Amino acid sequence: MTFEQRITRLPRAFDPERGAEALAVVPGLSGDLARLVAGTGGSSPYLKSLIEKERDWLPEALSDPETALAALFQDLRETAPDRLPSALRGGKRKVALITALADLSGAWQLEKVTGTLTDFADLASQLALEATIGAEIRRKKLPGATEDDIPTAGGMVSLAMGKMGAHELNYSSDIDLICLFDETRFDPDDYHDARASFIRATRKMAAMLNDITGEGYVFRTDLRLRPDPAVTPVCLAMEAAERYYESVGRTWERAAYIKARPSAGDLEAGARFLETLRPFVWRKHLDFAAIQDAHDMRLRIREHKGLGGDITLPGHNMKLGRGGIREIEFFTQTRQLIAGGRDPYLRDRHTVPALRKLAGKGWVPEDVADTLADHYRFHREVEHRIQMVNDAQTHLLPKSEEGLERIACLMGRDLPGLEDELRQRLTEVHELTEGFFAPEDRKPLQDHAFDPEVLERWQTYPALRSQRAVEIFHRLRPEILRRLSETARPDEALLALDGFLKGLPAGVQLFSLFDANPQLIDLLVDIVGTAPELARHLSRNSGVFDAVIGGTFFTPWPGEDGLREDLATVLAREGDDYERKLDSARRWAKEWRFRVGVHHLRGVISADEAGRHYADLATACVSGLWPVVVEKFSEKHGPQPGRGAMMLGMGSLGAQRLNASSDLDLIVIYDAAGVEASEGRRPLAARAYYARLTQAMVTALSAPMAQGRLFEVDMRLRPSGTQGPVATSLASFRNYQENEAWTWEHLALTRARPVAGEASLMDEVETFRQEILARPRDASKLCADVAEMRARIAAAKAPDGPWDAKIGAGRLQDVELLSQSGALLAGAKGRSVAEGLEAGVAIGWLDAAEATELAATYGLFWQVQLASKLLSGATIKPEEIGAGGRAFLLRETGDESVEVLEADMQDRAARAGEIISAALARPAHAGDQGGKGQT
Repeated sequence: MTFEQRITRLPRAFDPERGAEALAVVPGLSGDLARLVAGTGGSSPYLKSLIEKERDWLPEALSDPETALAALFQDLRETAPDRLPSALRGGKRKVALITALADLSGAWQLEKVTGTLTDFADLASQLALEATIGAEIRRKKLPGATEDDIPTAGGMVSLAMGKMGAHELNYSSDIDLICLFDETRFDPDDYHDARASFIRATRKMAAMLNDITGEGYVFRTDLRLRPDPAVTPVCLAMEAAERYYESVGRTWERAAYIKARPSAGDLEAGARFLETLRPFVWRKHLDFAAIQDAHDMRLRIREHKGLGGDITLPGHNMKLGRGGIREIEFFTQTRQLIAGGRDPYLRDRHTVPALRKLAGKGWVPEDVADTLADHYRFHREVEHRIQMVNDAQTHLLPKSEEGLERIACLMGRDLPGLEDELRQRLTEVHELTEGFFAPEDRKPLQDHAFDPEVLERWQTYPALRSQRAVEIFHRLRPEILRRLSETARPDEALLALDGFLKGLPAGVQLFSLFDANPQLIDLLVDIVGTAPELARHLSRNSGVFDAVIGGTFFTPWPGEDGLREDLATVLAREGDDYERKLDSARRWAKEWRFRVGVHHLRGVISADEAGRHYADLATACVSGLWPVVVEKFSEKHGPQPGRGAMMLGMGSLGAQRLNASSDLDLIVIYDAAGVEASEGRRPLAARAYYARLTQAMVTALSAPMAQGRLFEVDMRLRPSGTQGPVATSLASFRNYQENEAWTWEHLALTRARPVAGEASLMDEVETFRQEILARPRDASKLCADVAEMRARIAAAKAPDGPWDAKIGAGRLQDVELLSQSGALLAGAKGRSVAEGLEAGVAIGWLDAAEATELAATYGLFWQVQLASKLLSGATIKPEEIGAGGRAFLLRETGDESVEVLEADMQDRAARAGEIISAALARPAHAGDQGGKGQT
């Protein structure tokens, strides 16, 4: 399609005589091309001058602008350094002219217009840098550099910022550059000479682009976005810049780096530098504190520029004024800062695509994103036409009627219609964005009279030590108190909130989160009023609230496989940093554990589902971190000798039924396959290798780090217990289980499950487990052993009161023991309590009524156990868990009162204990039914 065929609109000449003069210099044009030139030249003095200067180049360029620009760019690349200043200015004229005509005619979309301007800026800065660095190298001023280093500027890079970084340069934009050099390329003794050389080259590059000569200029070049520009040189060492951002970098600088990209010089070094700044720009937690910083900055700009007040078109600033371009950019960038640390998908330099991505992830309503994107395109086109008139770096609508009419002519519009549309668009942008930055003050009143001493001591807590935190909390406090007053026991809820605030180490981020998302206050009140243990966890890990507004908090549970994939993505973001991987896994697990707790608390899932979810999470953590630990360990000691190792989950992990505070029972089994030692920088004998690898894995799971522990690990279920090696060879494991294992160890195998490691080894261990379980049993001996174990457990540890759901006759541990016995007697493969009881029925050891009653009892005590871990972290004491906790407990169990529930627990435990005692006294009955428990 030719250029003329792509034309969708045409400017009209404000001054027809001037338009005719412009067309006269290119007499070969006709049709829409002629009307385009006449309309352009008749409305823009600057573009008329370019038409006249480029009269010989323009007709051919209009036939195929893309090819003309490609040829122009190639000619510039081949230009000698001494001729470059003049050639770049000539190139700028051509680029400015053809992009203006393509823009005014609608032949190019906005993105292609701004992209072409940016491509030329990239090329111009690259060529200018090559010329000035080349001069330094040829004069032997840059230590150790040769002509081969010229394309990469000897280790220097210019970072394009702002609209250039986003590939969105406007028609008469300056270019914002930050110039840095890689100091690691130079010996310490050469550092100062190299630094001086880069500073000279940067100044000369900026002058080549910026200075106005008889041929014009290339780009106004601004180097002031660098760190502390009043006292730093125009080119900085990357290490110095990194230290600045880590120590005193501000929110506006974080926002600026959203759009940053290496544009000239050593692009690889620039990319590495931006990667080092990733933690500075993209915070790991949702960063709602950035909203206030952005709002304050907007207000300062408005005050400094005098841009407050109502929208009036004459003289209105299309960039910084109300409803202008900057408000859309701030709206987008601030949301990116909030969420981009957790979701790399949102880290887009381009404004409109970033809005689309934010909408896709639920951070911006779809209709708002579409509306703002449409307004942004329109605003940019108006901005371009303002600048096209006289190539002025301005964003102000003309103040005169004549000036506004000229803009309307360039847009091919009548002025009244354009003015109406401008007012409507500016107003709508302001209304959509202002509510986000400055929501109406919430000043609800609470009816309940709270204890003033509790309220007064809040100001002494660490979370409220900064003025910023106090200001935000002052806005929140009335709403929090109002919602507390609506709870069943307001004073209890207040004390629970007091404990939460007291344990909070800092408040700005969390309070900002609540300020921007008031619905979270309901969740906080729900938690502190119901589950003090979860509230204590929150005070130490308030970042988990991020997950609630991340868009997927109430979506269906992803299952073990989905969790594995999600964790793998999180770990991959940390590159090769082992410590950061471990901390990221902890942060990730906390959020998912919090989700399970909240879902359980709010009745979204049952106790049974919560137990499975906690187990899925633990399995995903173990299987996700195992290869990370193996890879790190292998760096020093070489790959795993032989086939490798696997981890066998035991106990509740094996049975896939954990609670909120369960530890993990694990056994590591390896197969060195005859290989005696590893091959690495520091080789180890196979046995030592796997022992130390196991210890590394335990440390990865349980070591306290910045994000706390992941899980406590218990390895006492391994062969020979604490007396045996921490990792067991496959041969030893087989021999032990076949010839030495105690009855309780075979009982433990009924719940064992491979959870991580070498796939074929996992399959082999599972097959062996099933073979061991399938062996005929001496039922009398097994039941006698179990009865003895039961007596020892009872003697060693008494129940912690009537509400202890785990310990005691007829309670969780007791029913689990009987279920494992049934599974072992029947040779059953299943790992759950229900499957073990069903196996006992199948061989005639239990009758169906007994199994049903034991299963129901187990279900009740599991509900109480899950509730106790969530509410208090220990055995429930109904008088201490508050009205909210008691209501949750009764909702879970379906009982009318805690007194009825306590009596029900006592009765059920007594009956279950009797059933278990009777079952263990009649082992020979199993053989009468033809089961594998025959004596």
